[in-house]
Amino acid sequence: MQEYIEFFKANPMLSLAWIGLFVALIVSVLKSSVSKIKTVDHQQATLLINKQDAKVIDVRSKEEFKKGHIVDAVNVPLSEIKNNQASALEKYKASPIIMVCNAGMTSAQAAQLMVKAGFESVYNLKGGMGEWQQSNLPVAKAKR
Repeated sequence: MQEYIEFFKANPMLSLAWIGLFVALIVSVLKSSVSKIKTVDHQQATLLINKQDAKVIDVRSKEEFKKGHIVDAVNVPLSEIKNNQASALEKYKASPIIMVCNAGMTSAQAAQLMVKAGFESVYNLKGGMGEWQQSNLPVAKAKR
């Protein structure tokens, strides 16, 4: 124990950095465990789509959506969700919804907005379309 105290005295900035990282880790773990939004990988998403008839909502731009998207996905850009213009999604409030973007970050933000709007079962696809395509899962392309 004495060595730790000496280390903290000799390296105050490094010690504060370690404490900060530890606190950030604890906060993120607690936040994710209490969150209403569940993160799913591509295998869990496939099961949700096939077994529970989950609806896939792609929050990327229309151009990115046309280049390739999950089969039967609905394109609703994040800007429309932010501006409450996603009235087409109201019919899916009670069914499972999987939010998708390129890497999983933008869709996490959209998922939070969906939960605030009253959607009951919201999931975020971990890794987004990048991981979906790396796993060689089916991708549909819009006709130009």
